[in-house]
Amino acid sequence: MNYRFHPLAIEELNTSIDYYEGVRPGLGLNFSEEVYSTIQRILQFPKAWTKFSENCRRCLTQRFPYGIIYHIKKEEVIIVAVMQLNQKPKKWDDRLE
Repeated sequence: MNYRFHPLAIEELNTSIDYYEGVRPGLGLNFSEEVYSTIQRILQFPKAWTKFSENCRRCLTQRFPYGIIYHIKKEEVIIVAVMQLNQKPKKWDDRLE
């Protein structure tokens, strides 16, 4: 199964990487590795994670307070948001295709 990021989701990812790198050198890399590890879990078991809305699911990262919001379209996982868990949960609703 393939995956792709919504343009705003990749922006959220990059902003978060920059933030963590500013907190401590190397932490941004750790964060990006955690996000990609979470995406690999999603790709292995795309329907295993809790439904977050009618069309989306959310898989939590293990080390950082983030959720990967995604939906499955045919044989592709679309990463809708890289969401910090203290943000408004419906912030990304308009990103669905």
